[in-house]
Amino acid sequence: MVCNRCILVVKNELDKLGLGVKNITLGEVTLEEEPIPEEKKRFEEALIPLGFELIDDKKSRIIEKIKNVIIDLVHYQDSNEARYNLSDILSNTLQHDYNYLSNLFSEVEGTTIEKYYIAQKVEKVKELLVYDELTLSEIAFRLNYSSVAYLSNQFKKVTGLTPSHFKQIRADKRKPLDEV
Repeated sequence: MVCNRCILVVKNELDKLGLGVKNITLGEVTLEEEPIPEEKKRFEEALIPLGFELIDDKKSRIIEKIKNVIIDLVHYQDSNEARYNLSDILSNTLQHDYNYLSNLFSEVEGTTIEKYYIAQKVEKVKELLVYDELTLSEIAFRLNYSSVAYLSNQFKKVTGLTPSHFKQIRADKRKPLDEV
């Protein structure tokens, strides 16, 4: 689950099945009682058409938590929080050594935590460019880039486009309101 709407959808499915929710956060559900295998299977089957999956093994849960911490950090947190070292944030939040988390993530996902983090930051840059409310300098500051040049280089490395070219392409595709 990556957003509040996802949480709501999952909660609704749990309610439909009569499974009492103790706590629900991004990527994690705590039920009031351990479900019997039949309830668990029905819940899993209800999630699949909605684009979700039930993750029940320890390694997969850790990977999902890593992703959720990064998504939360990039997309939903105040920029001051993101000024801390990512490895420290992950280690402290998940209560595991960063080397363990990093090796596990790379082994399971086939990419590094850092590349995943950069990909999330680039997606946020794209979103902010499309909104067209902030300058590139303001975006760089908000996402804790040391400079606009560093943001631009990283953006181009990931997307193949400069931020200004990306913004231009997006602007060219937009229709005036009277043509919508």
